[in-house]
Amino acid sequence: MTSRPVVRFLDRSTPPHIFTLVLLTSLSALAMNVFLPSLNNMTLHFGTEYWVMQLSVSLYLAVNAVLQIFIGPVSDRFGRRPVLIWSIVAFILATIGTLLATTAVTFLFFRMAQAIVVATMVLSRAVVRDMVPQDEAASMIGYITMGMAIVPMFAPVFGGLLDQAFGWQASFVLMLAFGLLTLFLTWRDLGETAVIRPITLADQFRQYPELLVSQRFWGYCLAAALAVGGFFAYLGGAPFVGSELFGLGPAELGLYFGAPAVGYALGNFVSGRYSVRIGINRMILTGSVSTVIGIAVLMMLYSAGLAGAAVFFALFSTVGFGNGLVLPNATAGMLSVRPHLAGSASGLGGAMMIGGGAALSALAGVVLAGGTSAMPLLIVMLVPSIGAVASILFVMRRAARLGLK
Repeated sequence: MTSRPVVRFLDRSTPPHIFTLVLLTSLSALAMNVFLPSLNNMTLHFGTEYWVMQLSVSLYLAVNAVLQIFIGPVSDRFGRRPVLIWSIVAFILATIGTLLATTAVTFLFFRMAQAIVVATMVLSRAVVRDMVPQDEAASMIGYITMGMAIVPMFAPVFGGLLDQAFGWQASFVLMLAFGLLTLFLTWRDLGETAVIRPITLADQFRQYPELLVSQRFWGYCLAAALAVGGFFAYLGGAPFVGSELFGLGPAELGLYFGAPAVGYALGNFVSGRYSVRIGINRMILTGSVSTVIGIAVLMMLYSAGLAGAAVFFALFSTVGFGNGLVLPNATAGMLSVRPHLAGSASGLGGAMMIGGGAALSALAGVVLAGGTSAMPLLIVMLVPSIGAVASILFVMRRAARLGLK
C-alpha cells in the first residue's frame, strides 16, 4: 500500500490507510475485554450473582457469532463502508444504554446490542482481502492485528485503574469515546473496496453452500475456532481465577490479565514478517503446537504448586503467541478459498470462531463456579488447542493432494 495521510478528504474509490484498519479492529477488542477486571464490582452494583454478570462475556460472544453470519453477505451486497459506519453508530448508542442501565437485565440487553461492533473486526479483514492476494493478506492481517494487540494488552490495565478511580462505568465511557473517534476516522478515510455485485441478499445467502462444501474452508475455520476457543475460555475463567483464587484486586488483575496480549503482539509480528515466506499452513501449525505446549507446561507447574499468580498469568503469553500465528493465517486461508465471497467467508468463519468461543467462555465459568482450583480452566483450554493442531494437519494433507501450498 502506498503511504498517505490518515485523515483526508475522502476519495471513496480509494482503500483506507492501515491505521484506520488497526483502529477498527481495536474497537472490537476494546469492547470485549476492557471491563473484565470490573466484573466483581458490577456484580455488587447490580445486586446479582457473578455468573449473571459473566453473561456479559458469553452472551456477548454468542450475539457476535450470530451477527457475523449476516454482516458478511450484507457487506458483499451493499459495500464495506456503509455497513461499518452504521454498525459503529449502533455500538455508540448501545454503549450509552449500558451507562444508563439501572438493572442487570437492562445492562445485559444493551451489552448484547454492543455486539454489533463485531462488524469492525469482520470487515477490516474483508477489506484487506479485497486489496491483496492470500499470502500478502496474511501478512497484512498480521500487522493489523499486531497493532490491535496493543489494545487488549493495556485495556484491562486501564479498566482496572479506571474502576478503582471512578467506578466500573468508566470503562464504558472509554468505549464510547473510542467509538466516536473510530466513527470519525472511518467516515474520513475508509473508501469502498468491495466490488458491489447486483444480486439480492437472498442470493448472497444461497452462496453459503459454496463455502460449506469446501473441506479446506472447514479446516481453516476449525483451526481458527479451536485455537481461539482456548483464549475465550481464558476470558471467561481468568477473572474468577485472579480475583477469587489468587485474591487480586481490579488494578492488579488488569495488569496480569493482559499477559496473553504480549504474546499475541509478538505472534502477529512474526506472521506479518514471515507468512509470505513460510506459507500460511506451516505458520498455523507452528502456532497451534506452541499453544498446546504452553498450556501443558502451565498445567504441570500448577499441579506441582509452582505457579503463583505471576507465573500463572505470564505463561498465558504462550497462548497469545500461538493465536498470533494462527488467526491471521487461518483467516487469510478461509477468505482465499472463494475470494469472490470474502465478506461472506469472513462473516461465516468469524461466526464459527466466536460461537465456539462463547460456548467455551460459558463452560469455563460453569466449571470454575465455587471451585478452589484453576485446573478445570486449563483442561477446557487444552482440549480445543489439540483440536486446532489436528485441523491444520487435515488442511495440509488436503492441500498436498490438490497441489497447493
